[in-house]
Amino acid sequence: MKAYVKEHHYNKIMNIFRQSNRVFNKFICGQCVEALILGLLFFVVLTIFKFPYALIISVLTSITALIPIFGALIALVVGALLILITSPIKAGIFVVIFLVIQQIEGNLIYPRVVGASVGLSPILTLLAITIGGGLFGIVGMFISIPIASIINSLLVSDVNKRLSIKK
Repeated sequence: MKAYVKEHHYNKIMNIFRQSNRVFNKFICGQCVEALILGLLFFVVLTIFKFPYALIISVLTSITALIPIFGALIALVVGALLILITSPIKAGIFVVIFLVIQQIEGNLIYPRVVGASVGLSPILTLLAITIGGGLFGIVGMFISIPIASIINSLLVSDVNKRLSIKK
């Protein structure tokens, strides 16, 4: 690229690439931290209520949390089936607990942890997910946070640059 583009444009493009790389790395780290928090939350709740297979279900939930949309469904079905083997009543209770924890995770934990990791406020994180999902479905939901963070980062850099020139 350096051979075909003017130095000024090359520097701008490389700056965008560097910021994009930084944001995507932080996004992946944030996703992993969020998955770990979710797994720990499930482990604590399932252990308190003395559910069988609490550790296995918590680890599965933590791993599948990295899969957008379908990960939660996989964890719910497998967890409910495992518990169903020992107690059908506890399996029903597990489904309710799972849905409650997923709501807490989706509305409180995820926007704060992942949004903070990429430098977006929780409201901008939810807005990005909503718009991305509405426009591009599941893929849009997954990539909307890093894209919104990159746009936000570039906009903040530009605003700061322009303000420093005016002084």
